[in-house]
Amino acid sequence: MNQQQPPATDVDTQPQSAMGTTPPKKRTAVTRIIPFKPAPAEYSQRTFFPDSIFDLLPEDHECIIYKDLLDQIDVTSLHQSYSVLGQNAYNPKLLTSILIYAYSQGIFSSRRIAEKLKVDIGFMYVGEMQLPNFRVISDFRKDNIAFFKNCFKQTVMLAMTAGLVRLGHISIDGSKFKADTSKHKAMSYGRMKAKEAELTQEIDDLLKRAEACDGEEDRKYKEKTGHEIPEDLRFKIGRREKIRSAKEALEKRENEAHPGQAIEDKKQISFSDHDAPPVNGTKGDFDYKYNGQVSVDSAFQIIVGEHMSQRANDKLELQPAIQELIETVGPLPKELKMSVDNGYFSGTNLTAIEEHKIDAYVAVGRGEKEIMERDKLTKEQFVYETANDQYTCPNGKQLELKSETSDGKKIYKAKKEDCDGCPLKAQCCSSKKGEPRSISTDSYEGLRQSMRDKMQSEHAKKIYGRRKTIVEPVFGQMKNGGFRRFSMRGIKKVSGEFSLICAVHNIKKITRAMINELRSMNQGKIVLKAA
Repeated sequence: MNQQQPPATDVDTQPQSAMGTTPPKKRTAVTRIIPFKPAPAEYSQRTFFPDSIFDLLPEDHECIIYKDLLDQIDVTSLHQSYSVLGQNAYNPKLLTSILIYAYSQGIFSSRRIAEKLKVDIGFMYVGEMQLPNFRVISDFRKDNIAFFKNCFKQTVMLAMTAGLVRLGHISIDGSKFKADTSKHKAMSYGRMKAKEAELTQEIDDLLKRAEACDGEEDRKYKEKTGHEIPEDLRFKIGRREKIRSAKEALEKRENEAHPGQAIEDKKQISFSDHDAPPVNGTKGDFDYKYNGQVSVDSAFQIIVGEHMSQRANDKLELQPAIQELIETVGPLPKELKMSVDNGYFSGTNLTAIEEHKIDAYVAVGRGEKEIMERDKLTKEQFVYETANDQYTCPNGKQLELKSETSDGKKIYKAKKEDCDGCPLKAQCCSSKKGEPRSISTDSYEGLRQSMRDKMQSEHAKKIYGRRKTIVEPVFGQMKNGGFRRFSMRGIKKVSGEFSLICAVHNIKKITRAMINELRSMNQGKIVLKAA
């Protein structure tokens, strides 16, 4: 048994003199206690471990709340894919809990998750000290894509039950996340056509050489061999089939996006993920990215609707966003307000708002300035008059309807004499031939003008001003948390992973609310704060 060491001391004494009979003057010893932290009694008594290793966790550690919340996720829909035969499988609720907790900690690799289950006490608690290997975790994530959409909806219900969703103001926005591919593993449409023809010619040449070789060997050896040529032939056939598959996928994508139009040779597609669309960057480059759309409630930034899009912009995203929102939370309350940025200012989106009778606030421009401060006059500065079906320019002159197509597109044109004598001509007319100003539009112009008129009021500007504090931080929290790239490929799997990411975001928000605002710790149990 270790003996307790005496406290450290500083002793200041004076040595005795060797001269004289008078005894030397002695100094009193000075003891100075150094205030170091003593070792706990458990250490000196050699008690290294508590009765349970989880007693080492702080009472308010977030993994405890995560475990309580994740135990409420219903996974019975997955039970039918398991069999009573063979070795016992890991509980799908356990694997779901592990994935959500890992994603909340910014860990997305199945190998890193498996390692954390061995060394991190928080992971051990959520994982119940079980150790599924990385292949089990990875396969569970790949094989249960549809379940993650249901899992996300359950997190919304948990948030609504906890009073964290008010449905008073919802903002919708989209953000780009990188696909699990590279622009260096891609090929343009023109290059694919040329390479396919080149490989076809090489394959034909190899087949002719193979036939000649076989014939020569038949005459010489009376037996076919020719191992070298078929090996090269198999490689080139496989390469051609891969190019053909990517080429067909590109043609399908472009025909759906632009029916009846010829495909440009510069259009590209990834060999690794055919569904990933190329997105142009701000510096003229491009990368393969998916467009994740979220609907966020203003109360606690809970995501109440989400879907994945392959479109580069948001002009057609409100209809699916509203539909997902209704499927998740049910019928929308009449007092609900919705705010979206200028990227959603399109006829299709405005029609969706009108059909669902939503009090929406859509930005109609990117901070328009005064007319004289602009280099060019934009279409937004021309006033559309529904009654007369005509436009009025900033100088007060009318543009009359000149042509209309069967699909609703219209062209309005000013009079030449009005433009020639206008002081704003330099800012307005861009025709090199001196043609008067014209404006093209479609059947949605009435909806656009109504939204422009609505957004002029101070009340509308105040409501819309809240948008950036509701939805934009959500994407920032996702990306700052480490999620910037998908781990899976293909639109179906990517959609499932995005649902998982949104579920993780909601669980984090609920946990943080319970720790910081709604709940406190009392004798190791989570209880509601007193009112």
